[in-house]
Amino acid sequence: MSRDLPPLNALRAFEATARLGSVSQAAEQLHVTHGAVSRQIKVLEEHLGVSLFVKEGRGLKLTDAGIRLRDASGEAFERLRNVCAELTQSQVEAPFVLGCSGSLLARWFIPRLGRLNADLPDLRLHLSAGEGDLDPRRPGLDALLVFAEPPWPADMQVYELASERIGPVVSPRYARYEQLRNAPASVLLDEPLLHTTSRPQAWPSWAQKNAIEAKDLKYGQGFEHLYYLLEAAVAGLGVAIAPEPLVAQDLQAGRLAAPWGFNETPAQLTLWLPKRAADGRAGQLAQWLKAELARSAD
Repeated sequence: MSRDLPPLNALRAFEATARLGSVSQAAEQLHVTHGAVSRQIKVLEEHLGVSLFVKEGRGLKLTDAGIRLRDASGEAFERLRNVCAELTQSQVEAPFVLGCSGSLLARWFIPRLGRLNADLPDLRLHLSAGEGDLDPRRPGLDALLVFAEPPWPADMQVYELASERIGPVVSPRYARYEQLRNAPASVLLDEPLLHTTSRPQAWPSWAQKNAIEAKDLKYGQGFEHLYYLLEAAVAGLGVAIAPEPLVAQDLQAGRLAAPWGFNETPAQLTLWLPKRAADGRAGQLAQWLKAELARSAD
């Protein structure tokens, strides 16, 4: 005796017809045609080698075999519906764990967290800060927000949110601010530049974009993390370099200035998650982030 299951589409068509007592109603519920349901029932009867319905007037009546299959399939599909509902609910109730650098979290994300909670009230977000080479495959993370350059790994779903733009920033509190703010970018060749080990290519990349020899740059105080670098710039300790979103509020408030503007890099601010762990909440979050970044840039 074969224990192979019949085609699941045929079972779905039969279960809906038996439960609703009508091929037309089953077709409406399954969003297919009357003929499609009838064909699936025929496939099922041929697979089982028994009749499941007989005509009775203008309707259908279940045979004894049909009654047995109705009871078994109805119970099975109801259990499936209940489990799927529970799984969906548990995913909605579980927090969505987003990893990102501490600098991005502190200087861009947290100031906008209230707006995110208001716009996406059903998204329970848990933020996890890290530094260095952040890995979206890290256990416990649902997604990762990070500046990165393509190509993207084949096993990752990557949402491109905004092109990265970097540029030098300086506080009006800096001792040489008045001499710098209206000078050409080449004036920075005489400045001991603040820099960070987490982004060693930031200054050389900017120099190349501005026709400056990177080897002629002079470096002053260094910091391990971008966050501390920018705090030092706000405190008036020198000229730093930063991605535009991370200094947007400082520029608006006048705590920092960007006399030489920002240059686009090959990198993007991206939201990553493993394809095998697809989560509909990531799409919602990506859409919100993209809109918020566009608004920040205006």
